[in-house]
Amino acid sequence: MFLSPFYNRFSFHKVLLLIERSFGDYSSVIMVRSTGLLFSVLLLQLLNSCEGNRKKEQASSIQFTQHLYNAYIYENSAAKTYLESHLKMGIYIANPSSEFRYKIISGDHENLFKAEDYILGDFCFLRIRTKGGNTAVLNREVRDYYLLNVKAVEKKTNAEARTKVKVHVLDTNDLRPLFSPTSYSVSLAENTALRTSVARVRATDADIGTNGEFYYSFKDRTDTFAIHPTNGIVTLTGRLDYSETKQYDLEILAADRGKKLYGSSGISSMAKLTVHVEQGNENAPVITAVTLAPSDMDKDPTYAIITVEDEDPGVNGEIASLNIVAGDPLHQFKAMRSSPGSKEYRIKAVDQVDWESQSSGYNLTLQAKDKGSPPQFSSVKVIHVTSPQSRSLPCRFEKAVYEARLNEFAPPNSPVVMVTASPMYPQIKFAFRYHADKFHINPDTGLITTNGFIKAQESSRYELEVIIVDRQASTKIIVYVIDMNDNAPEFKQSSYKASVNENVPVGTSVLTVSATDVDSGENGYVTYSIANLNPPPFVIDYFSGDISISEELDYELMPRIYNLRVRASDWGSPYRREVESLVTIFLSNLNDNKPLFEKVNCIGTIPRDLNVGEQIATVSAIDADELQLVRYQIVSGNELDLFDLNPNSGVLLLKRALTDGSGIKGSFHSLQITATDGENFATAMYINITVASSRKQVNLHCTETGVAKHLAEKLLQANKIHNHGDAEDLFSDNHSINRHAPQFDSSFPGVIEVKEDKPVGTHLLLINATDFDTGFSGKLTHVISGGDSDSRFIVDLETGWLKIFTPLDREKNDHYTLNITVYDLGIPQKSAWRLLDVNILDANDNSPEFLQDMYSEEVSENKEIGSEIIQLEATDRDLGANGEVRYSILTDTHMFAIDTVTGIVKVTGLLDREKDPIYLLKIEARDQAKQEPQRFSTVLLKVTLEDVNDNPPEFIPQNYHIKIREDLPIGAVTMWLEAYDPDVGHSSQVRYSLIDNGEGYFDVDKLSGALRIVQRLDFEKKQLYNLTARAKDKGRPISLSSTCYIQVEVVDVNENLYAPVFPFFVANGSVREDVPIGTPVMTITAYDNDRGRDGEVRYSIRDGSGLGIFTINEEKGIIKTAELLDRETTSHYWLTVYATDLGVVPLVSFIEVYVEIEDVNDNAPQTSEPVYYPEVMENTPKDMSVVQIEASDPDSSSSDRLSYKITSGNPQGFFIINQKTGLITTTSRKLDREQQAEHILEMSRRRQILYCKPPSQAVKWGRGGI
Repeated sequence: MFLSPFYNRFSFHKVLLLIERSFGDYSSVIMVRSTGLLFSVLLLQLLNSCEGNRKKEQASSIQFTQHLYNAYIYENSAAKTYLESHLKMGIYIANPSSEFRYKIISGDHENLFKAEDYILGDFCFLRIRTKGGNTAVLNREVRDYYLLNVKAVEKKTNAEARTKVKVHVLDTNDLRPLFSPTSYSVSLAENTALRTSVARVRATDADIGTNGEFYYSFKDRTDTFAIHPTNGIVTLTGRLDYSETKQYDLEILAADRGKKLYGSSGISSMAKLTVHVEQGNENAPVITAVTLAPSDMDKDPTYAIITVEDEDPGVNGEIASLNIVAGDPLHQFKAMRSSPGSKEYRIKAVDQVDWESQSSGYNLTLQAKDKGSPPQFSSVKVIHVTSPQSRSLPCRFEKAVYEARLNEFAPPNSPVVMVTASPMYPQIKFAFRYHADKFHINPDTGLITTNGFIKAQESSRYELEVIIVDRQASTKIIVYVIDMNDNAPEFKQSSYKASVNENVPVGTSVLTVSATDVDSGENGYVTYSIANLNPPPFVIDYFSGDISISEELDYELMPRIYNLRVRASDWGSPYRREVESLVTIFLSNLNDNKPLFEKVNCIGTIPRDLNVGEQIATVSAIDADELQLVRYQIVSGNELDLFDLNPNSGVLLLKRALTDGSGIKGSFHSLQITATDGENFATAMYINITVASSRKQVNLHCTETGVAKHLAEKLLQANKIHNHGDAEDLFSDNHSINRHAPQFDSSFPGVIEVKEDKPVGTHLLLINATDFDTGFSGKLTHVISGGDSDSRFIVDLETGWLKIFTPLDREKNDHYTLNITVYDLGIPQKSAWRLLDVNILDANDNSPEFLQDMYSEEVSENKEIGSEIIQLEATDRDLGANGEVRYSILTDTHMFAIDTVTGIVKVTGLLDREKDPIYLLKIEARDQAKQEPQRFSTVLLKVTLEDVNDNPPEFIPQNYHIKIREDLPIGAVTMWLEAYDPDVGHSSQVRYSLIDNGEGYFDVDKLSGALRIVQRLDFEKKQLYNLTARAKDKGRPISLSSTCYIQVEVVDVNENLYAPVFPFFVANGSVREDVPIGTPVMTITAYDNDRGRDGEVRYSIRDGSGLGIFTINEEKGIIKTAELLDRETTSHYWLTVYATDLGVVPLVSFIEVYVEIEDVNDNAPQTSEPVYYPEVMENTPKDMSVVQIEASDPDSSSSDRLSYKITSGNPQGFFIINQKTGLITTTSRKLDREQQAEHILEMSRRRQILYCKPPSQAVKWGRGGI
């Protein structure tokens, strides 16, 4: 067997024809033929049976593409509105002649729907629409879906198929929100905090999705309240004031969000909210207490009467209770109302009071509470209840002999010694037994002071006797006067003069000065020194007073007169005395400098015809000495006597003519010239002159020596030295003359304060005074010359420290005006005085009893460490140790400390009001009794930190980013600005504002920070707002502020009303199978009635058998081929094309597209078998069928135009083929097997091979064949 290849789209096929012999047993042939007939009959019956079954199977094999479809339709849809399904509803058509009919058999009790069929290509669509003329409408709120049973019937075969369609009724915005209830009422206290949720209104909308969404808003704008647009919670955003507004009537709208979508005012309903403002519980109770001293005879004593007042009206002003909250751990006392409803209470004892353990009494802390809601509590009030008690308490000098040493420099009123007696009664008086004119004794204090200056030369020792007036006691006082250096050295002459030549050797003595001191010992030992500020070129022998030269002297470069301030000093102790004398030394000049030329080495030319007497040059020399004039002379070079030099002026002239005589002999002359001051000669200079024949001017060039400049600089320097020394030319003895009186420093205070319990010796004030004199004239002594009648103070003679001399007692004298006098030690002595007020502060020197029941202090939070914030005082009437009071803080704290003596509370830690605004310190005042139990009392110190505006408001968070819908109603609060200022008072009160309000679209509530929308937003116009908010406190004098940035992103709401619409639910097109890739097939167009991006449509292929075979231009909807097509492989394609708009919530429509592939003759015809093996009996008569050639062409356009032809293998014409049917039959010519057993026929429309093989290789359908 062989099979020829395709050639020029012609098919070649071989038919093997086997010819059997006609001899043999006829019956067997018949049998064989009968067997063949039986087989044929059976085969025919089998084929018929299969065909019948196939028809039955075909009749019952139709089926829908899905068992259940989901379809959609909007409620209230008009008649003849078709359902939409994302899947093709219907049946694929297997037989092109089939016809289908759809019917809804159940599920449509209201007869709302009708089923229709529509055939396109190989698919019969099931289409369901609403019926017309029906009063019933779709209402999602009544029924949101229908389940329809649909039957399909094939008209010819009556084949049936069933499916279910679930019809989803989609919502439309056909209902408005409804409030339930429609009126609300709430009551608010006027002190309700901002941002408090005060009410909630509720509305419902039976629609679903966006259609069921709505916004709450106030009908009229209010800054006092805000309502959440979605949950209906009403929030307080402004301050309530009962006196201004007692009731707010608010109208609240519930507006359907559809108003943005449909461009109308929206469907809304209204509710009313009434807010009743109630007067708040603004005032706390105030306690007033009067303590009593009950008698021991009282059976039911009252220790205190307490009155509690509350200024609030009504229930808020009624007192609920008065309680003892501290100070009574054993519950021995109680507060009892005087009468029912009364505001007066009495403090009584519950049982016997333990006075023994608390002999000083009890400090009861009271607090009242009112009946307000919420209740207010009063400040605590501390009262002291005690039990009656009483007590009472009786002289010799402490020393028999008092010794004192007195400096003779001590000024008048200097303290010498204080005598003391014990015990010291107030009525004791001190006096001298004998008159003492140089001393004075304070009769009350016993302090002995001087009446004037005490000189040791007069007496070095004084004995005094002091007595107590009206008493027998006496004591002796011995005063030793200490001799001081009170005499200064004296020069033998008031001034000295001498002269000295310059250039004398260093060390040459000029003169000797001498001074003496009448003091003895080292006080009279004199030494010398030179006290000039600028060191002169002289020195003085420290011990002998001899003045000698210390450096070379130069008259020209140094001062010509020296004024020396020679100082004579003794070696006195503790201070030296000094005196100065003026010594004038004159410097004599010597001729010690030779002249120096200003110019040397002169070279030049002169014309030969120069006239006699004409000037050639001028020489100049300078002599630093000022003794003689400089004279000039020619040393050599003028042997011909041609030139003349003026000895005084230095002018060189032509003496003889150069044109004749001796003058014509030479043309070059070198003159050597010198200068002299009479003793010294200058170094010679040369003038080299060349005589020129041409008439030219005299032309000389010399070298500058710079002598004049150098000498001028030296003279200028010497002049400065001369002038500098002039300052000391005016001699004054600053040490011996007392020119200035002492002066107090400007910082000297007029008033100081001293605690009475400061110990003796405490330094109170350093007396700062100065004296511009030097030496003893500038040395100061200090004394209190008056105002201290109680002898409480003393000033250190030398240092000037004002100190406590004796214990202070404020109860005896609380003020002193001290006359502070300062003396210098100059001669004559000068002084200055100032008055100093000393205020004595109280110390707790009596029985511990605080002056207040409670202390409260407001302290600035920026108080420095160590600063005093308050002084607590407690008095104790006891004496001695029992009256010594010490303070302590019982509360554990490291922020405060109290001075145990003064009761001054100081800051010891860094205060921060924002961390701890209030400190309650329990302070104890305890005496120092040693013979009996110590008594104490406690008091509460409330330290309230005053706020300092040191914190700017801080936004939390620092910046905001929010997203809001564009359709939020005007007045809606989009967010709450939150700024925290840890300060208090006005400094913590934050006010909000917008620096950038987004072009007026936003506003912020200054109190609550509510950011509201004040204009309608539109995403299409602007999508982003950058706001700048400021939070500013109300601090004074400077308020602080901070800013934050708010990025408001406007979110587009779904304004996409309309989905893209196709003209029809299906479309069909066609394309030739031989088109190249990218060939346009058809254009799909959908329309969208929305505007903007909501109306822009994009196309895509998302499903169908042609997915990937075709593409679609997403903007224009042009469908193009993406692969090569072959109709013989696939004759058509289904495409599901989606049209999607560009809305925020995109809407989608789709269309089913049927694309038919048009045939092109691109395939050769094909036979059913490549080789046929028929058998035929020899001698077969004419027109006997041999074999049926079946051929087909995949090309649909060619399959019905096939023609058959035997092209070879039949030269004798044994066979003939029907050109149209392809049936090969015998002709009238007889076949003879013995002559030719097989025939190979080649058959083709144009060329086809018919190949006949021997019977043994043939496919036999039966012996004897067909």
